[in-house]
Amino acid sequence: MSTNTSWRFAILLSALAIGVCWGFGVFSQTQQPDVGLGKAIYNAKCAPCHGEDGKGDGVEAALLNPKPRNFVSGVFKFRSTESGSIPTDDDLANTISNGLPGTSMTAWKKWIAGDSLKALIAYIKSLSPKFAGEMPNAVRAARAIPSSTSSVEKGKAVYGKLQCTSCHGTDGRGTGAIASDFRDTWENPIAATDLTEPWSFRGGATQWDVYLRFRTGIDGSPMPSYIGTASDEEMWHLANYVLSLRRKPTWEMNEQELVAHFAKLEEESRKNPVKRGEYLAKTLACADCHSPIDERGNQFRDMMFAGGERWTFGPFGEVVTTNLTSDKETGLGNHTDEEIKRAMTQGIRKDGSRMLPFPMPWTAYASLKEDDLKAIIAYLRTIPPVYNKIPPPKPQGFFSYMWGKFKMLILKEDFPGYVYPGNAGETKAQPVASAHGGQR
Repeated sequence: MSTNTSWRFAILLSALAIGVCWGFGVFSQTQQPDVGLGKAIYNAKCAPCHGEDGKGDGVEAALLNPKPRNFVSGVFKFRSTESGSIPTDDDLANTISNGLPGTSMTAWKKWIAGDSLKALIAYIKSLSPKFAGEMPNAVRAARAIPSSTSSVEKGKAVYGKLQCTSCHGTDGRGTGAIASDFRDTWENPIAATDLTEPWSFRGGATQWDVYLRFRTGIDGSPMPSYIGTASDEEMWHLANYVLSLRRKPTWEMNEQELVAHFAKLEEESRKNPVKRGEYLAKTLACADCHSPIDERGNQFRDMMFAGGERWTFGPFGEVVTTNLTSDKETGLGNHTDEEIKRAMTQGIRKDGSRMLPFPMPWTAYASLKEDDLKAIIAYLRTIPPVYNKIPPPKPQGFFSYMWGKFKMLILKEDFPGYVYPGNAGETKAQPVASAHGGQR
């Protein structure tokens, strides 16, 4: 190397060293994420569910189960930090990138990565004051214990010691569980995880992921941290036991195994029709229409299934959803099973009047199996009575009806559908309905 070249090389190294020390250029260690970019990404991708202010009350939130995270509270379920601690940036990145199985939180890694991901994380952290005043308290775990027959047996003993059977049952699927009605910190209904289906574990299904759920707990849910109750060694054994409960997923089954699997599920449904009916009612989203909502689309918690949600459909007029609780005066308490079934599958009310095929999709429910119809009815019978007197449908006037049909059939215009916040039914405390509506 010539003297001239050596001199230039020394200058370059000095400049790079100064750049690193001063924190500028491509070697910058202090460059801050672009929070403005993060906000733009959040508004476009996250706000519909998590809300404009991050409170978990976006326009789609009312339709989702489980509910979107409230970022303002700073409470996060899936973390590598101790119970009560805020998550690390890597924790947030993992949730955003990989999503949460079994929820509406999709995996964004194909669309949000690199500087965009860092910017989004910075903006999400700005929504809660906890990130400004706290540091993540990362878990520092003892060395993992490899899975073995001995470890699994020890984990099974820990499973019993910690009374995991109370929520997850003796088999991890809820058999023999004494608790079934779970609520999170915000009183949203949640379900105990089926431990035989690790692909549905929202925090991940590796040994480390499962261990973390015992070590950190799931903040905001009934799942506690077992620090102080179980040793690190016991929690590693427990993780090995839980992962040993894995059943064969349907995509790995052959034809005979699939037939046997679904036959077993059907037999279990017959033994507990109310549980099956609850599952179907949630899957069919019955409460989404048969519960009054507030201005942001959130359901009135004390009036779930009590009806009272008011809709208008262009030329077809106005309809208010039915009270499905067991109230004998205003709900289904004075209906026979056959009358409920007829309404669900034929659109015929108790008084013999006919429903439109929307918003109540009775034409679709007509294809439900007899056992499933009976299960739904059995579940509806268990819903506590709520007095909410529902007004009859209100048709449009003749000329409004004909004009609306003309626009639909001749002008090929879509007719508007509106849903109104507030309860359009009459309760013993509140007989007045809201008059403001929003397009659905």
